[in-house]
Amino acid sequence: MSFSNYGELCTEVYDLTKKIGQSLGGDIEYYREKLKHCNGRILEAMVGSGRVIIPLLELGLIVDGVDYSPQMLASCRSHCEERGLTPNLYEANLQELSLPHKYEAIIIPAGSFLLIEQREESLQVLHRLYDHLESGGQLILDLFLPDNKYNNSELGRWGGFVTYHLPNGDIITMESKCIEADLFFNQYRVSYLKYEKWRNGTLVQTELQRFALRWYGVEEFKYVLESVGFSNVIVFADFDDEKKPTGGNQRFIYQAVKS
Repeated sequence: MSFSNYGELCTEVYDLTKKIGQSLGGDIEYYREKLKHCNGRILEAMVGSGRVIIPLLELGLIVDGVDYSPQMLASCRSHCEERGLTPNLYEANLQELSLPHKYEAIIIPAGSFLLIEQREESLQVLHRLYDHLESGGQLILDLFLPDNKYNNSELGRWGGFVTYHLPNGDIITMESKCIEADLFFNQYRVSYLKYEKWRNGTLVQTELQRFALRWYGVEEFKYVLESVGFSNVIVFADFDDEKKPTGGNQRFIYQAVKS
């Protein structure tokens, strides 16, 4: 069994659990409100299968998407075609991003930035995004902190069994195994996710995904953005511009400007 990052089975589960236009805690409404007056191009980095980009396109905005997973992009493209939408969708590693346009705004919803496993890589990505913004352009993204439910006794054990029922009658099961974790000093966790697809009681497909998350303190990430060159960095909580960060269970929204 080989590793896959957001492969075919993962994409099917993603489509099932994160439907087009499905808001996660108010994020789609927030991004739509923030971007509705944009006249220039917008880029959604780590676009996935289209949950956020499609509502923005349907608002009449000019939005491109980029992702490193061909399976996710194929799903996004299919969802767009079903709705008569034809955005530019690019397959690329964000560390090496080189697109033909500059953008008035770049967004990364759903905490996806945390999927960049190494700190050095995350800095490279932020520099590439900075370079792709117009002067005065905005980067808007949201992050979260880990829960504190992790127990050292769980390290190396399969658990968290979940079953997903697909519309065609197939079943996908998923198990997770935490293989590395350092939540408080190096602030990361690495798990293996094992997907199995069943059809009429027969196993027909298996996929193993390496799933890594790396966290940042609320103020720490603000300093990271400033170190890249961003200015006017502000942080809000729970998709409310009037709400300041006060606790670890909140979503943290960062807005930063290219000077």
